[in-house]
Amino acid sequence: MTKVSILYPRAEGSTFDMDYYLTKHIPMCERLFGPALRKAEVDEGVGGGLPGSASPFVAAVHLYFDSVDAFYAAFGPHAAEILGDVPKYTNIKPLTQISKVR
Repeated sequence: MTKVSILYPRAEGSTFDMDYYLTKHIPMCERLFGPALRKAEVDEGVGGGLPGSASPFVAAVHLYFDSVDAFYAAFGPHAAEILGDVPKYTNIKPLTQISKVR
């Protein structure tokens, strides 16, 4: 199983519309990825490692696919549409990590 994590770092002046993300962007991705997407999980940062500290990330999404190739095959044809939607909910430049789930 492959996990694609998209992380949105917290920074001064950053904006993130969680409602849009949850009700528009993620459902669009689920529709476009189709059955290749096995599962999607959204994290909303609520705190850091110490009490009262801010989380290092505003949000993250974890997308599960059978393989790296399955992700690229699902993402490639829709990359422009998916990436073009990002400015509608955030001004943060997301970080991407692809991991093998053990």
